Amino acid sequence: MAGETVINVVGNLVDDPELRFTPAGVAVAKFRIASTPRVFNREANEWRDGDALFLTCSVWRQAAENVAESLAKGVRVIVQGRLKQRSYEDGQGVKRTVYELDVDEVGPTLARATAKVTKNPAGSGQGTASQREANGDPWANARPANGQQQGGGWGNPPAQQQPAQQGAGYSDEPPF
Repeated sequence: MAGETVINVVGNLVDDPELRFTPAGVAVAKFRIASTPRVFNREANEWRDGDALFLTCSVWRQAAENVAESLAKGVRVIVQGRLKQRSYEDGQGVKRTVYELDVDEVGPTLARATAKVTKNPAGSGQGTASQREANGDPWANARPANGQQQGGGWGNPPAQQQPAQQGAGYSDEPPF
C-alpha cells in the first residue's frame, strides 16, 4: 500500500512465537525480535554490541502457522514488513508509543545455520501436486533429470508439454 514504511530487519527471536486464532478462525502469530548492531572499536581492536532494537511482529494466516511450527526462541531471522506506530495510555496515565511490524515475509537466516524447507501445498491455495497436474499445471511434478533443467526455463513449459495443453490451470509459479 502506498505511503507505508516497508523495512527489512535481521535479528534473533526473543521468545517462541505465540499462535492464536481470531473468533473467525484466522491464525495470527506474534513474536519479538531483537536486532543488535555491532560496531568495530578501532582503539580496543574489538567488536562491540550497540543498543538492541526490540520489535513486536505479527504475521497472519498460513504464514502464522508456519512461523509457529518452524521458528523458536534464539533463531536468527530475516523479517520484511510494514512498520506501524501505535500510541496508548498505560495504567498510570502516561502516554506510550510503540512500534510494531506487520510481517509480509519471514525466514531463518542461513549465514550461520541450515534449514530444511518443506513446501506446504495445502497452504498455498493451489492444492496438491496431483490436483495441480490434473488441472493442467505443467510444473506440478516437474523434476530435473540428472540435475539438468527441464523445458525452456523460467515460465516456459517443459519440452514434452504440448502447446494445446496450456491455458486454463497454467501456473506462473516457478518450478522449484
